[in-house]
Amino acid sequence: MDFMMILLGVLILILGVLIGVAFLTLLERKVLGYIQIRKGPNKLGFLGILQPFSDAIKLFTKEQTYPMFSNYISYYFSPIISFLLSLMIWMMIPYYFNMVNFNLGILFFFCCTSLGVYTVMIAGWSSNSNYALLGGLRAVAQTISYEVSLALIMMSSVMLIMDFNLVKFFDYQDLVWFFFLMIPLGMCWMSSSLAETNRTPFDFAEGESELVSGFNVEYSSGGFALIFLAEYSSILFMSLLFVLIYLGGYNLILMFYLKLSLISFLFIWVRGTLPRYRYDKLMYLAWKSYLPISLNFLIFFLGVKIFLL
Repeated sequence: MDFMMILLGVLILILGVLIGVAFLTLLERKVLGYIQIRKGPNKLGFLGILQPFSDAIKLFTKEQTYPMFSNYISYYFSPIISFLLSLMIWMMIPYYFNMVNFNLGILFFFCCTSLGVYTVMIAGWSSNSNYALLGGLRAVAQTISYEVSLALIMMSSVMLIMDFNLVKFFDYQDLVWFFFLMIPLGMCWMSSSLAETNRTPFDFAEGESELVSGFNVEYSSGGFALIFLAEYSSILFMSLLFVLIYLGGYNLILMFYLKLSLISFLFIWVRGTLPRYRYDKLMYLAWKSYLPISLNFLIFFLGVKIFLL
């Protein structure tokens, strides 16, 4: 019975994430529309609210095309695995009821995000197109650069609470949010999560102006939809993680959802405002700015813990 309840909880979670992703795409199209002084989708349903569902139906009923010389098996499965990984990360949210509660949630997060790089790389390689391959290579180089500093930024927060469980972040932020204790690190985490999810201004894997849409150029219909479902699901998750670690932890009140929506909105706002960064500057930023900053903070917090103990 317990197992069935857990399974039901997981299914409800996945359904919730998918609906959240659907409306996040609608929000993005609306916000970008208003940034560019035009209306977003506003015909289908009340104020265009049914648009994501018609898009989903269109994408999944379209004919799937396969490049003649592609490596068929890996070409076909990499979007599916990418999507599954992005859903698996949601398992580590600290639930208060009949769900899996991870004591090592943060380690699980790093395992899943590190695996996500392989799916992009394989999607780019198996398409057997030069543009797709270049997009895949860029994505790999970018994600490797960022995950080093991402891990170290996360380690500073872990040092403060001395636990890998995400529930604990709520207990320790009762009086003051961690964001105010380490504003530079919070900002670094925010921009690193932009790079981690391949978003503007770090969307080199999908550089339309140089790579004809990048690693997903050969994908259409279902495969394309799964790649973007995975991307938007991880945007939503990175927003959630930012709220958990820096903005007061996990408590199911209206304020929590408002904070989550605000951070997701920030992702979209950045996309509407900033131009794409230059590729070598991104590497410079990751290795020569974020890495030293996160290392210094880590050593500082270690010193603070030792001093207090």
